[in-house]
Amino acid sequence: MNPNCDGYNPMRWDCRRDGCFNYLARPKIELFCHLFPGKISFGDGDGKVEINGRLLFLEWKSAPVDIPTGQRIMYERITVGDFIATICVAGEPSTMDATHYGWFRNGRWSGWRMGDFDVVCNEIRGWVQFASRTPADWGARADSSFAMVSSSHIR
Repeated sequence: MNPNCDGYNPMRWDCRRDGCFNYLARPKIELFCHLFPGKISFGDGDGKVEINGRLLFLEWKSAPVDIPTGQRIMYERITVGDFIATICVAGEPSTMDATHYGWFRNGRWSGWRMGDFDVVCNEIRGWVQFASRTPADWGARADSSFAMVSSSHIR
């Protein structure tokens, strides 16, 4: 990890100094659950980046287990096409020791593959190269499930 790169953005919260982040600073997203049908609710996000209108999500898991059903469905749906991708990484977040990774791309889950942090970085570099040389044309999706909502629905 390079703390000298332009995008270096570590979490500034210090639990020893500031108390438990999850208790004191994380939004209580579960309080919105009554707004959604069934078991649908907000989820947290581990990381996201946008390049040229393309989005990459990072989902970190402590072990290479099945992706929870709701997350799997969401990632399968939002990654249809090549505008959005999600890389899932399994490993120890406190040390960034990765053991496995997998991709949601084009609406499909690749399954877990063995790979350490360096392998994960190389995978992300490949996505960055693709996104950097291939700007997204969101207009091509105007008739898709991502169509813009009328401003009359926004209050």
